[in-house]
Amino acid sequence: MRIGNVGLENRVFLAPMAGVTDMPFRVLCKEQGCGLVYTEMVSAKGMHYLDEKSARLTLLDEKEKPGAVQIFGSEPDIMAEVTEKLNASDASIIDINMGCPAPKITKNGEGSALMKRPEQVGKIVSAVVGAANKPVTVKIRKGWDECSVNAVEIARIAEACGASAVTVHGRTREQYYSGKADWDIIRQVKRAVSIPVIGNGDVTGPAEAKRLLEETGCDAIMVGRGAQGNPWIFKQINKYLEEGVFTAQPTAGEKIHTIIRHMNMLIEHKGERTGILEMRSHIAWYIKGMRDASVTKQKIFKMNDKDEIISLLQDFLLHQ
Repeated sequence: MRIGNVGLENRVFLAPMAGVTDMPFRVLCKEQGCGLVYTEMVSAKGMHYLDEKSARLTLLDEKEKPGAVQIFGSEPDIMAEVTEKLNASDASIIDINMGCPAPKITKNGEGSALMKRPEQVGKIVSAVVGAANKPVTVKIRKGWDECSVNAVEIARIAEACGASAVTVHGRTREQYYSGKADWDIIRQVKRAVSIPVIGNGDVTGPAEAKRLLEETGCDAIMVGRGAQGNPWIFKQINKYLEEGVFTAQPTAGEKIHTIIRHMNMLIEHKGERTGILEMRSHIAWYIKGMRDASVTKQKIFKMNDKDEIISLLQDFLLHQ
């Protein structure tokens, strides 16, 4: 699989998710066979005003390359300026976010709000492509709502303006992440453009991944919430697509070992206080469905000491 001049090992990608797909998690997913990782979305305006936090979000570890950095914004000149900065970054691909449904993003005319402004979409994609020395991709939704389904139109604009690929999340902005993803809109986009189309929505395991590829004809799939607490999903999907074999789920011991490693990586990356605070949600996802998970999660959400958390997790493992 190729996006522009970037060769990829496979066609199973990790979706960009704010507060989730930071560097440690991306490395874990890459180790499990993820074909392409994306950073959390980065504010172009933040980078324009030299915000250090925004700049840090664009950093990629050597282990996760090739990787994509995702930027969001609504002003073509600022998007182009930031793209020029990212030309010198370790990112192999620059992705434009036109799918985020969060009110704090859409109220500024950014994210999925751009689906309502096709002309502005063209200006932004043209500006970014013109400034980039690497492939530019665009992530969109089905539309703003069911009365304005325009993914095909937006994808065609992106292609005409030089985008190297487009990702389609089969939900409208109005749906956020609820309900069922409409895979038919992904199929429609695939038929409408010649650039690679990446399908996104409701891929929770190997069977769904294969079905999405077969039903839509898309070139690659993007896994979002299905990867939360489950970096092994990439290995499982690739094995099933290549050999038709379902691999075993990770053992309780493998999960706890990965949680502790993940936590140590986060602490090294962000410091103990921030690392532990952010790790709490990850732990809840990792242990979901395991015996006494609810009680353990409640305890962990009150803890601020790494050794205390590790001790609790080891005790939790003994009772599995």
